[in-house]
Amino acid sequence: RPFHVEPTNIVSVNDDMQRVTDEASAMNKRIHYYSRLTSPADRALIAPDHVLPAPDEIYVYSPLGTAFKVNSCADGYGKNSSIVTIFMIWNTMMGTSILSIPWGIKQAGFTSGIILIILMGILTLYCCYRVVKSRKTIPLIDTSNWEFPDVCKYYFGSFGQWSSLLFSMVSLVGAMVVYWVLMSNFLFNTGKFIYNFVHDINVTDIVPGTNGSNKVICPSATSNYPPQNRSLMFSSHNNTSFELFEEWWDKSQTVPFYLIAILLPLLNLKSPSFFAKFNVLGTVSVVYLVFLVTVKAAHLGIHLEYNWFTENEFFVPEFRIQFPQLTGVLTLAFFIHNCVITLLQNNKNQENNVRDLSVAYFLVGLTYLYVGVIIFASFPSPPLSKECIEQNFLDNFPSDDIMSFIARIFLLFQMMTVYPLLGYLARVQLLRQFFGNAYPSIFHVLILNVVIVGAGVAMARFYPNIGGIIRYSGATCGLAFVFVYPSLIYVISLHRAGQLTWPALITHIFIILLGLANLIAQFLL
Repeated sequence: RPFHVEPTNIVSVNDDMQRVTDEASAMNKRIHYYSRLTSPADRALIAPDHVLPAPDEIYVYSPLGTAFKVNSCADGYGKNSSIVTIFMIWNTMMGTSILSIPWGIKQAGFTSGIILIILMGILTLYCCYRVVKSRKTIPLIDTSNWEFPDVCKYYFGSFGQWSSLLFSMVSLVGAMVVYWVLMSNFLFNTGKFIYNFVHDINVTDIVPGTNGSNKVICPSATSNYPPQNRSLMFSSHNNTSFELFEEWWDKSQTVPFYLIAILLPLLNLKSPSFFAKFNVLGTVSVVYLVFLVTVKAAHLGIHLEYNWFTENEFFVPEFRIQFPQLTGVLTLAFFIHNCVITLLQNNKNQENNVRDLSVAYFLVGLTYLYVGVIIFASFPSPPLSKECIEQNFLDNFPSDDIMSFIARIFLLFQMMTVYPLLGYLARVQLLRQFFGNAYPSIFHVLILNVVIVGAGVAMARFYPNIGGIIRYSGATCGLAFVFVYPSLIYVISLHRAGQLTWPALITHIFIILLGLANLIAQFLL
């Protein structure tokens, strides 16, 4: 874009030219990063032509599937204030893991659950700090456009390149499987609510639960009851129609397959940039969940009893041997390590990166603590046992609960817009490595998407346990990106600089062993 120069003010010209130069440099860096994520012919992550000259628009795309379009501050060009940076990091980390935090606290025990959330937050923050600093350990090379997988490739060669791709795919595909299970769940409950409302049907699920207007149910206690999908109908004009609906609207038998008709065509689109416009729904969903939890707790009250090592009929011990199930979930809940460099390099004041990252982690941990502790503490025990807390805490509220219905609608629509973005990132990372093109042909893309969708359908059909899926995928990808690679790179860089000490070596070996133990424990407990 032509730049108009006023010859009467040389100082102003120099300042303006410097501003434009800085602006162009920042924009070029962003464009370079986007171009590495896509093929040359694909402009999904490339700023459009009408955006390139503008200093007030920034596009940040997280490999975890969250897209941001933010305006720069008035005191900077092409950069974000600390507040915006903190919000972007918080918004990127806050995901489906929040639904499983109360279940994780139940598996670990109330007291140990709170302690583990704090400790895992501190540990993952430290490893994230090591990721941010990793680029500075590479001398004589311009690493301004590098992300953490590039650093892994520099230190570990082709092994680092392919292993980072593998673990990145684990996180992406794991997230897509969790999304499919949750979308099936939300679509089922939403359809059930709408059908009953339209046909004026009064239905009660055949599951144990509390009475009153704020009903809480225990779906996991249905082993001695008919299948979970079945219900008792108290009033209806057409019993046959209701039974037919329940036959064709089943949470695990039919609904996961209905989603294929909606989402598989969207996965095959060359550019998913349209769906990035709806990512504000993620923030709305989290805020609404916090509101829902607060209102439910106000009505249900607090139900706690401290049994440090023994169980009883209604409460769980404060410390339980299943605590690694929570650490597996938390590894993914605090996972931002493979895209944090991109988010922070757009921070206007780079000297505040550590502070802003710490504040963002504090807010994420506070959100997890609030939701997890409030749901666990307010769960009505008695008459229900704390063991009834589900891996998706929304399952503890019946399908006809209005507030839960609204939450499921929000989350369903948000996940249906994020799912194509995750699929696109999986396609870019995998197909570009093997074929040099993110869209080699519709056949290649279709085969990949069918495999990914098939994994989601299979899990929704046979293993619809989001807590289990999250902890397995979180511990697996976290082993590489959270525990092993950041620690190894730091130790190697200290050794090359002649600054490695025994305390530093022992500390980071211990962190690596913690990540390995976290992964192994998922398969033993």
